[in-house]
Amino acid sequence: MNALSRACCAGLTALLLISGFSVLPAAADEQAKPDQSASRDVKSLDELLQLIKTAKVRESKEHRQRERAFKADKQRQAQLLQQAQQKKDEEEVRSTRLESTFADNERELEALQEQMESRLGTLKELFGHITATAGDTVTRLDKSLVSAQYPGRTVALNELIEKMSSNSRLPSLEDIENLAYEMSREMVESGRISRFRKPVLSADGAQSEQEIIRIGTFNLMSNGRYLSYNPDNDILAELARQPRGLSRGASALQAATSGFTPVAVDPSGPVGGGLLRALADKPGLDEKWQQGGLVGYVITGLGAIALVLALWRAVVLRGVFAGVRRQLKQGAEYSLDNPLGRVLSVADAHAGLDPESMELKLHEAILKERPSIEVALNLLKIIAMIAPLMGLLGTVTGMIVVFQQITIFGAGDPKLMAGGISQALVTTVLGLLVAIPTLLLHTWVNGYARRILHVLEEQSAGIVALKAEARLPEVASSKNSAPA
Repeated sequence: MNALSRACCAGLTALLLISGFSVLPAAADEQAKPDQSASRDVKSLDELLQLIKTAKVRESKEHRQRERAFKADKQRQAQLLQQAQQKKDEEEVRSTRLESTFADNERELEALQEQMESRLGTLKELFGHITATAGDTVTRLDKSLVSAQYPGRTVALNELIEKMSSNSRLPSLEDIENLAYEMSREMVESGRISRFRKPVLSADGAQSEQEIIRIGTFNLMSNGRYLSYNPDNDILAELARQPRGLSRGASALQAATSGFTPVAVDPSGPVGGGLLRALADKPGLDEKWQQGGLVGYVITGLGAIALVLALWRAVVLRGVFAGVRRQLKQGAEYSLDNPLGRVLSVADAHAGLDPESMELKLHEAILKERPSIEVALNLLKIIAMIAPLMGLLGTVTGMIVVFQQITIFGAGDPKLMAGGISQALVTTVLGLLVAIPTLLLHTWVNGYARRILHVLEEQSAGIVALKAEARLPEVASSKNSAPA
């Protein structure tokens, strides 16, 4: 019997563990001391029944507590839902009321707008012209040099344009008078030369306050240098490159107190300086010469050599020609310090020769004089021929560089292409500038040489002719004395 009881107790215990022992309240684990009755050994069926009853009572109590909590939460949620629904209804009513008010306001605004349009009449067209005029005036004033002296002139005009464009209000008499005043001041200042002080940004980046002279709406200058004006940030700056030959007039104007002072004025750019910048960016002769590069330097060297040779030979040949002319005046008395005297000395040394032999001796003497007379003339001719070819060489190499730049950077910048082509053509110009004067110098110097040689040949021909005339009687007498 005891064995059977113990078996039943073990089976019930296992059944409790499998089916429902895990639902024991977790609060028992959280208590300070565990339930010792659950951990002791069950020795009889009565104890087992008592244990099951105790667990069931505990579970029922916890279930009732959870049920009460669930019901309280459900009731609170129902209250919140009711409050939200009530708030929604109130907002819907308010939205309907606001929509009705908005529609009424829209209808009233349209009625007032129509009333304003009807009352404006022809004034509406007038206000449109005022708006357009104000816009044109703002554009002109923003780009005017007068704004450098009087900044902030367009603030009120911009506010007027904004208000009239948005139809927020009509222009007042004060606004119209201010527009007329700014237009009149611009016209007056465009014909006035004024002085004022303002910070100026120099070419090296330093900024200092300077006295500035404004010539109408054309130019700004300070300390003899022309200035540029940037209306976007209200900055005055010296032109990085000043136009050549114009700074003297600017300095004279700044130092003048009365009278007439000539000065260059640039009316081209909207803010001044358009033509001045173009003149300043235009390279000078030295810069153009440097653009020729190595080929340009070689051409320049050839030109210098040709000039020196031409001047040297011109001086020498003038002296030789003067000696020849003196020799012509001396007649039979000859001097060995000039070519004609040396030729005459040869004729005198061989006076006993026949005309044919004398002609050969004189021709030989002239040939000896010719190299000293024509020295360096062929070199001048060669330089005149080589200089254009060197210029063409520099142009071809420069065009190759331009095409390489186009390959790398593209052809979207015409200014870059034009600058490269102009640099390439500099060598051609240098070649022509050297070749043309060299050719003229060669012609000039060669003329002296031709005149000297012509005198020598003329005198030698005269000596031979005289020799032949002197021999004619001897020939005639020999013919008469010959036997028949």
